[in-house]
Amino acid sequence: MPRIGAHMSVAGGLPRAVERGIVHGCETMQIFAKNANQWRGRELPREEIREFRTALDASGIAPVVSHASYLINLATTVPALRAQSIEAMGDELDRAEALGLLGVVLHPGCYTRGTEADGLVLIADALVALLRARRRGKTMVLLEHTAGQGTSLGATFEHLASIIAAMHDHPRVGVCLDTCHLLASGYDICSAEGYARTFTRFGRLVGFDRLKVFHLNDSKKPLGSRVDRHEHIGQGCLGLEPFRRIVNDRRFRGVPMLLETPKEEGPAKGPLDVDRFDERNLRILRDLLSARR
Repeated sequence: MPRIGAHMSVAGGLPRAVERGIVHGCETMQIFAKNANQWRGRELPREEIREFRTALDASGIAPVVSHASYLINLATTVPALRAQSIEAMGDELDRAEALGLLGVVLHPGCYTRGTEADGLVLIADALVALLRARRRGKTMVLLEHTAGQGTSLGATFEHLASIIAAMHDHPRVGVCLDTCHLLASGYDICSAEGYARTFTRFGRLVGFDRLKVFHLNDSKKPLGSRVDRHEHIGQGCLGLEPFRRIVNDRRFRGVPMLLETPKEEGPAKGPLDVDRFDERNLRILRDLLSARR
């Protein structure tokens, strides 16, 4: 069966994310290993890393991934921004490695000059260099399929396949599919026929062996809008049926499925606070799963 969980806040320290995951009944989890809107993050004390890993092992929550900073753009041709992006992505990989995470979810980037093909090569070159410098590491790069806003890359399966091919099919590169992004970028996963076509195409171009994570989000915007706006499960343009299909699809057994749906207003107050929205969305997903058992 798929493992179902959500993005959990690290407010108060990384071990707090594990405690929040436990009270929400998460089987898998996503975190930010640093502030996603800043280039530099605080240094992680060794004791905090040990406490996080010990708590995670005891919880049974697995796998856990981190999400890279939104500032990173590996497709840019601006020298200073490219250097800063590569350094920041290296830091994300090092943090995830220290924490024992499966991988780092990354928005591939936006091309700033030239063509899409040029941007895809720039992304691949940067990631190959980063992984080559970390040959002994295990943490994966998880390319997130995007909604296709502006000049963002990764909005088609062809984009993802091109990056992976340019990385010479590196074993430490995988893919994260986001249901909101799929719909927004033009993949009809609402109808039975569209769902079948979409994943047949994904299997042919990318391959299910590369699929390491799902982000399960409904969408505020319709098919082909190219606008990334997450909504609660069943309350947006996707509705419930695509989620029912995904959680019961035998091809996705064991794939972690993570909520990134809106949270309650305000920052997390403590380790044991239950977010009512997460609680409800997780329950809906589990009900959809149990309905087919």
